Amino acid sequence: MSSDASDASVSTTSTSTQEVSTNLQVRFKTEEGKLLLLLPPESNHGDMESPTAMTWTEIWQQLKQRLKAGERFWQPKTEVELIAFDRLLDTRQLQQIAEALLEVELKLERISTSRRQTAVAAATVGYSVEQKSTLTTLSQTPIEKVQPLAEPLYLQMTVRSGVEIRHPGTIIIVGDLNPGGSVIADGDILVWGRLRGVVHAGAKGNSKSMIMTLQMEPTLIRIADQVARGPEKPPAQFYPEVAYVVDQGIRISRAKDFAKIYR
Repeated sequence: MSSDASDASVSTTSTSTQEVSTNLQVRFKTEEGKLLLLLPPESNHGDMESPTAMTWTEIWQQLKQRLKAGERFWQPKTEVELIAFDRLLDTRQLQQIAEALLEVELKLERISTSRRQTAVAAATVGYSVEQKSTLTTLSQTPIEKVQPLAEPLYLQMTVRSGVEIRHPGTIIIVGDLNPGGSVIADGDILVWGRLRGVVHAGAKGNSKSMIMTLQMEPTLIRIADQVARGPEKPPAQFYPEVAYVVDQGIRISRAKDFAKIYR
């Protein structure tokens, strides 16, 4: 069950007309106790450019109008998830959205997108990110991507506590994963730094996925449906290591040894 604070502004001529009109609007929607901010997608069918695609200026004006009209509906400090669909957003635009939300005491916490560039921008400025390989329109019609895994997501950053990164492919992080941060990938995970948070590779069930890092100190590590916890006491010396699944569960080996046994 969901409610939409902007429904009053939508024409009620017919169901199909409402859906088309709604898809071209900035919307707020309450769903399962969460406040969602939905932006109009840039395309109608994932790979076809829409002749009615909105510009950033039009989106920004609509957002300000929605915020002004909906103030009475929201509790202060409510967390917001931005559903960006396939819309390309840079760090400046994301920060503008966050600042506009703060003006009415709403807090942007999470970005959901099908665009890799938007996912990178969101992660760079410290938001939790979920990149999806399936575009879902507001009429809830899924458009499937052809490839089983998305292109790798490359991030040069530190994933801090409270930040979650999700991606339907491999994730490569040049930097650290801090305690309290989490990285979830349908493919492999490579952390070129210290891995001290939660990682889940092969999230859709691929037990051949691997986790590689220069310094393995995970809070929790998962590969497909296998789970392991990090050691209570860190080792005296660290080496680049690889976590992978064997019949007995998750095994962690030095990278140089893994290269020999995996072949």
